Amino acid sequence: MKKGSCINKALFILNPYAGIPPVKFIVTKELSRRRHELSYYKSLSIDESGSLIKNNFDKYDVFIAAGGDGTVHTVATELIGSEKKLGVLPIGSGNGFARELGFRPNIRSLLNDIEKGECLDIDVLQVNDNLCLNVTGIGLDSFVAHSFDRLKTRGFWSYVGVTLLNFLKLKPFNVKISIPGEETISEDLFVLTFANNRQFGNNAFIAPEAVPNDGKMDIVMIRPFPKALFFVFVYRLFTKKLHKSAYVKYLRTDKDVTVRTSETRFHIDGEPVWISGDVCIRIQKEALKVLRTKHLKKHIII
Repeated sequence: MKKGSCINKALFILNPYAGIPPVKFIVTKELSRRRHELSYYKSLSIDESGSLIKNNFDKYDVFIAAGGDGTVHTVATELIGSEKKLGVLPIGSGNGFARELGFRPNIRSLLNDIEKGECLDIDVLQVNDNLCLNVTGIGLDSFVAHSFDRLKTRGFWSYVGVTLLNFLKLKPFNVKISIPGEETISEDLFVLTFANNRQFGNNAFIAPEAVPNDGKMDIVMIRPFPKALFFVFVYRLFTKKLHKSAYVKYLRTDKDVTVRTSETRFHIDGEPVWISGDVCIRIQKEALKVLRTKHLKKHIII
C-alpha cells in the first residue's frame, strides 16, 4: 500500500482501557509505528470519543473503533444515519460485532479494506432511546454483564467465572412481550434476548440464524431448565445448536416489541444498563454503514 494513502480517509479512535493486554500492546505499538500512515487518537471516555468524532466528522470517511464492543457502540452512535463508515480494530474481550462483520486485530488487512472503501448498510436496534448493534436483553447474560462490569480483571476466563457464579444463583423472572397484531406472550424465563447479530461474543451463538441486514430482529426466550443441564446449554451455545433445545423458543419480527418486567438489569451490546418501566425495541433498517472486510461472514446479505 502506498504510504499515506489512508491518512485522510480514516480516523482511529483508540480506547486505551479496553482489551486483553497482549493484543492491546501489539495493536497500540503498531498504531504508533504507523503514525505517519494513519490518524489516531486515544480516547479516555465516551464523551471524549463523541467530541473527537464530532470535531473531525467532515475530515474523514471512515471512523475506526479500536477497542471492545463498548468502544464500537460509542463510535457507531455518532455515525447512525450518516454516510460515514464504521470500522473496527477489535481488541476487546468478546468482540461480538467485530467477529460477525469479519473484523480482525490486523491493521494491515484493515488498511486494505479502508483503501477499497466498500461498505454494507446494516440494521440497528433501538432500545427505548439507546442504540444496539449486536444483542440486548435481560436475564443471565445481563446479570453477568452487571457483575463483570465490577471486576478489575478482563478476559475470557474471568467472564466464565462470573457466568458460573450468576448461574448458580439464577432465578426465573416474569416477562410480558407484546408484538402488534399478535397475542401477548407471558413467560417465566432465564434469558430474553433481542438479536441483530448471531453472537454475544467469543463465538457464543445465541441466535444462530440472525442476520444484521435482513430488516428483522430475532427474539430468543430460554425457559427455566434443570441446572444440571447447564453445560449442555453451553455446548449448544458454542456449536450453533441452541435452537434444538426444548427449553428455547425463537421468534423473528420486523415490528416494534414492548417488554414489561419488574427486572431492571438489562444489557445493551454487553454493557450493563438499568431500565425500568416499558421497554420498546424496534429495528432501524439499513441505518449504519459498515466497512466491508475481506473476511466478511458468508451468512450476511451482500
